[in-house]
Amino acid sequence: MLDPQGIYEVDEDAVARTLAEQALPTPDAGRAGPVMLHSLRGFIDAGATGEIAEGHLVEHLERTRLVTFDVDQLLDYRSKRAAMTFDADRWADYDEPFLVIDHLRDAEGSGFLLLHGVEPDLQWERVIAAVRGLVDRLGVSLTVGFHGIPMGVPHTRPLSLTAHATRPGLVEDYTSFFGRVQVPGSMASLLEYRLGEAGHDAMGFTVHVPHYLGQSRYAPAAVAALQHVERATGLDLSTGLLAAAAADATIEVERQVRESAEVAAVVKALEEQYDAFTRSVGRTSLLAEQAPLPTAEELGAEFERFLAQHGDD
Repeated sequence: MLDPQGIYEVDEDAVARTLAEQALPTPDAGRAGPVMLHSLRGFIDAGATGEIAEGHLVEHLERTRLVTFDVDQLLDYRSKRAAMTFDADRWADYDEPFLVIDHLRDAEGSGFLLLHGVEPDLQWERVIAAVRGLVDRLGVSLTVGFHGIPMGVPHTRPLSLTAHATRPGLVEDYTSFFGRVQVPGSMASLLEYRLGEAGHDAMGFTVHVPHYLGQSRYAPAAVAALQHVERATGLDLSTGLLAAAAADATIEVERQVRESAEVAAVVKALEEQYDAFTRSVGRTSLLAEQAPLPTAEELGAEFERFLAQHGDD
């Protein structure tokens, strides 16, 4: 592997200025360092969940650039072409791809890091080795990723999600809806895996977005992702500022459902399936907290029984 330090530059003054006051972990003191969130564009992101959440953080929170990666070494421009703007008789703008780590401050002034930008096409292991080195250098105590995947669930019911982590204690309050499956990899998931191998705490939240909204910008999913990040980290990410966008998205979806009998039929079928499943496990919501969460084995058994009972419907 080529030297990981050869693909990024660190703004040393910015690091000293933003992280000097934060307690970094040392061998003889268990003080917690900053959290690092990450959201990379280029992999599955139903409802633009990660994109909206990342955009919210960048737009509304104080931000300082700490690390800049050399994306020219990492992208296949012919397969991932950046947008350019042509204005009458000239090229007026270029949406330049980037991969960076920024320092942000939440609504209460607490600092955290954000790795964001494009997912590299090339040199994944080298990039991940670079991020691992930066995690050590910057004293990162926990990394958290977030994005959305399309699922057969209705928008009229509470959004569910899949939580995953490098050790069980980080996600013990969450129910897994999946058994053992093999899926296409992403740099974000490989980063979490490699950090776990190195003994670092890392986790992620994958929001289940109604499949018929997968290609839309669905702000409620971004709100859900950030709320669970807040719960895991203690940060205040000002999710209330996304409330208007979430409400507008819900109103627009309801309008389209009313205007299309085909879409309405899909939603109704998903509602019936969702409600039948939640009744079978004795709960009104897959996220309800008033009853103990079933184990993964119990949930799987109930789901198999539900499918057997409705297999001929």
